[in-house]
Amino acid sequence: MSSRDYGTLARDKQMRLNAARSLSTDNAKIVPPERAADLLYAVIRPGDRVNIEGNNQKQADFLAKTFSSLDPKRVNRLHMVQSSVALPEHIAVFDRGIAEKLDFAFSGPQAKELARIVNEGKVKIGAIHTYLELFGRYFVDLTPRVAMVAAELADAHGNLYTGFNTEETPTIVEATAFRHGIVIAQVREITEKLPRVDIPGDQVDFVVPCGHSPYIEPLFTRDPAKITEMQIFLGMLAMKGIYVPYQIKSINHGIGYGTSAIELMLPTYGEKLGLKGKACTHWILNPHPSLIPAIEAGFVQSVHSFGSEPGMEEYIRARSDIFFIGSDGSLRSNRLLSQVAGLYASDMFVGLTLQIDGNGNSSTATVNRIAGFGGAPNLGDNPGGRRHVSEAWLKAGMEDTASLAATGGVPRGRKLVVQITPTQSEKKGIPVFVEKLDAEMLFEQKFFPLPPIMLYGDVITHIVTEKGIAVLHKCPDLSTRQAAIRAVAGDTPVGRKEKKAETEKLRKKGIVLYPEDIGVRKEEAVHSLLAARSIPDLVTASGGLYKPPARFLSD
Repeated sequence: MSSRDYGTLARDKQMRLNAARSLSTDNAKIVPPERAADLLYAVIRPGDRVNIEGNNQKQADFLAKTFSSLDPKRVNRLHMVQSSVALPEHIAVFDRGIAEKLDFAFSGPQAKELARIVNEGKVKIGAIHTYLELFGRYFVDLTPRVAMVAAELADAHGNLYTGFNTEETPTIVEATAFRHGIVIAQVREITEKLPRVDIPGDQVDFVVPCGHSPYIEPLFTRDPAKITEMQIFLGMLAMKGIYVPYQIKSINHGIGYGTSAIELMLPTYGEKLGLKGKACTHWILNPHPSLIPAIEAGFVQSVHSFGSEPGMEEYIRARSDIFFIGSDGSLRSNRLLSQVAGLYASDMFVGLTLQIDGNGNSSTATVNRIAGFGGAPNLGDNPGGRRHVSEAWLKAGMEDTASLAATGGVPRGRKLVVQITPTQSEKKGIPVFVEKLDAEMLFEQKFFPLPPIMLYGDVITHIVTEKGIAVLHKCPDLSTRQAAIRAVAGDTPVGRKEKKAETEKLRKKGIVLYPEDIGVRKEEAVHSLLAARSIPDLVTASGGLYKPPARFLSD
């Protein structure tokens, strides 16, 4: 029998619990908010791997503020593992020397600040993950010793009610609690009876009632009034050139005005194209307000959500046939399970990007803005393990001659992965198509062990620009793919290398589709195609159930 001591983690946890027990009420799990800093000092050790629940929406904001104010002489050299870097406090722990290493997935609101501390040498990034990848590593080599999570309510036993926004709380807690880690939850208040139990109390060590609900970022709310005619035109191209021929039923849309435009055109342009009842029926998606008109028009059969969206609570409660609802009537979101659904159970991912190179590699990491990837590398992947068949998946697979050759002619399907972008950014006129990604420069500067590429060119099936659509999965080789990308890259360093004769050959083969090839006219891309043209229009479409955050009504 081995002489190894197998009880070190359990004893270490007990020592931390003992150090903190005097801080709780009646030696129970409840710690008053004014003792929160003392609690963190008691349970966190220098060099620990620590998780602070920073989803791309729900934030453990009270604990983040407390955590970032700790004395770096007492708490330091921490390794942060968190899916999203979303709050200023998430940056402050590196600025102040409390933490030194970061593994994450998304940093949209803090993208510029993250780039700053990377360039200043204040943080070492282990990797930019996709969500599912990071969650997997929580159970392998990135298990937190201490996790700080957020919920709405708790009872005296530590049972948690996450309410409308669960996101990744169960995943964080599961990984930490079952490997002798410390779990601390901030909640609005302690109540005698919970509406439902989302996290069992035996997985929670301490609860801090901070007096307010967790901050939730309305990340997916887009004001229809800000959608441009360019975005409408790109949406029309995608709908006519991809949604119609493939009749995609299960789908995920990424964040952005471009995808919101498509959602808002389903009841108008989509109806005209005959998509109703044939496409866009099952969604893996946060409850986008821009999807309300399509739901009301009868396009949508179901929506499973990664997280929530502020203001959508009552609408979701009233549309329980569409959304996944708990016994209390509130949304049950789950980022881990939605990511699994998006990987294996959806036929198409549609997303936006910041840069694409001549090979089709796409990234949102630039020299001055490291936004991370979120779920895109997962949702935009073509999973080799899929075995169930849909018409869209099989059609795309049979068009992929390179994949068929690799299997010796044995048929298999293919997920559609679409990148929609103007050839140049609308606001600043910066080329999207570049000869060399900033991601490669970040790698060369040794900020990353691998170029932080979001989607590789061999995974993407379609690139949609105002010039047209490049159908990449039909390309038999790299040189053909490069030519197809040049054909739709416009007045950019990549597009200027286009060879007209080459492009014409690709058009005849259906590898390049220009607007006139599929009957889409730019002059028809007008705001009247949007089923709602303002936030108040969305409220009206919802029958008054949608209650948008005040900041969207004051714009």
